[in-house]
Amino acid sequence: MTANIRDVAERAGVSVGTVSNVLNHREKVSPDAVRRVREAIEELGYVRNDAARQLRVGRSSTVGLVVLDVRNPFFTDLARGAESEAARHGLSVILGNSDEDVEREAGYLDLFEEQRVRGILISPYREVGPQLRRLRERGTPAVLVDRRSEDELFSSVSLDDEMGGRLAAEHLIQTGRRWILFTGGPFDIRQIVDREAGARRAVEAAAGVTWETVPTPAASVADGRATGELIAARAPEDRPDAIFAANDLVAMGVLQGLAGHGIRVPEEIAIIGFDDIDFASAAVVPLSSIRQPSQLMGETALRILLSEIDDPDGDAQQVVFEPELVVRASTAPAV
Repeated sequence: MTANIRDVAERAGVSVGTVSNVLNHREKVSPDAVRRVREAIEELGYVRNDAARQLRVGRSSTVGLVVLDVRNPFFTDLARGAESEAARHGLSVILGNSDEDVEREAGYLDLFEEQRVRGILISPYREVGPQLRRLRERGTPAVLVDRRSEDELFSSVSLDDEMGGRLAAEHLIQTGRRWILFTGGPFDIRQIVDREAGARRAVEAAAGVTWETVPTPAASVADGRATGELIAARAPEDRPDAIFAANDLVAMGVLQGLAGHGIRVPEEIAIIGFDDIDFASAAVVPLSSIRQPSQLMGETALRILLSEIDDPDGDAQQVVFEPELVVRASTAPAV
């Protein structure tokens, strides 16, 4: 039979209240009582029922985080930032991977509410405003991460993705490229749309530069490799001389697809990605990328969430970070 708090109190020779104080407010208990309670917990194998405690106090020591794709190192770094900041406030982060699935995303939001989390950070796949409004009305605040709140009803931490797309295209143009292909998807993710739009506008403003878009089902290495294979199958004169990938995973896949057919990067085709994950610099041809401060975004979002927990009636905050161009071998100037 599982030991409960009364069993611990009896074994230690103290009251149930003293055991509770040892678990929650040790400074109120004498060192001798703390020792006896700890020994009793160890002997009985007592495990605190935190769920029951949460029901009594009405809130937990956790926050929920929903991301689009946990396989993407960008979201791993973002989660590390949120977790680091949460730990400084005695909180834990529960991670949910929506895998770009609307039903899974909604399911995690319901689950986190059932678990009575303090609040939720979410990188949404599609429109989640109505569900987040219901959560807020019932006492669970939410902050958008890696997505700006269009109506500014919710706080958000995001990147200027259009600016990032423009930086990528302008860099390729400045290195002498004249046919830029954008690849990535799906195009119902706002970040993908904005990156493509920013790059396309930069191309339209440049004389003598051609633009092409090749959508993919997802922003993954496999989808990037498929684009690389598709380009490699074209006649040399029908290939672009530069590729802007929606993220670094796609860029690495494109690099693999081209290299498998002997197409040289950057001599024949330059490649630039987005996010600047750790693997970008470690690729066979180190990848140029558009950097976004993933860990800082997670930390910032967590701090904003805590401020909303403390002041539910405060104004929504919109934090937008600027991207940074990181140049490596994959976009060396054309000769």
